[in-house]
Amino acid sequence: MFYTIFFAAVIFLYGIVIGSFLNVCIYRLPKKENIVTIRSHCMSCGYQLKWYDLIPLFSWLALRGRCRKCKEKISVQYPVVEALNGVLYLLVFWRCGMSVRAVLYCFMASALVVISVIDWRTFEIPVGANVFICVLGAVMTVMDLAHWTDYVIGFFSVSAVLFVLYIVTKGRGIGGGDIKLMAASGLLLGWECNVLAFVIGCIVGSVVHIIRMRVSKADHVLALGPYLSIGIFVSALWGEEMINWYISML
Repeated sequence: MFYTIFFAAVIFLYGIVIGSFLNVCIYRLPKKENIVTIRSHCMSCGYQLKWYDLIPLFSWLALRGRCRKCKEKISVQYPVVEALNGVLYLLVFWRCGMSVRAVLYCFMASALVVISVIDWRTFEIPVGANVFICVLGAVMTVMDLAHWTDYVIGFFSVSAVLFVLYIVTKGRGIGGGDIKLMAASGLLLGWECNVLAFVIGCIVGSVVHIIRMRVSKADHVLALGPYLSIGIFVSALWGEEMINWYISML
């Protein structure tokens, strides 16, 4: 029990540290800013943060969500993203155990968090995040060469249909970023789980957005990236079981 708790704590801490970097990506990628060389600073007064201001979760809590110098509020997004990434890492290792697949899925989860927040705000999915998932998919394909056709077919399984929709609607029916995301996830998950991911994403997106339109009068145009990300993550961890259950019901 001790080792289990210790292992979980290490994974969670590692997750929130990566989550801190994800916040940098979320803020800077849409602005085309360098995510490595520019030092972290307060968005209000420009105060360059010290190392003790950058401890994931704990610094935000210790400062009560305010800048140490100017006392301006720091967005709650920062601790939420950090904690979410830690929880997602725990879920991945709980489902996949200690394996290379678990590591790849953790990196995938982090990329999906970045995609979700940026797309929610800007209606654009950063190309770099999709390329990153595609690289993970290439690694997965090499690891499972016996089934390489599943991953290659997965690359086109959903994205090809969406691309046709994009052409027919002249870009009004689907975004180019969504097409690239489903192509990258297909290379990582394989075609069956990728199709399932798309179905889950569409169902969740439809339900949530209808509720938002009725409750908060949200516009009819929705950012699909966050919902596709949910579908991809769920399908990655539970897709095979869900598919087998569905087949058994036929």
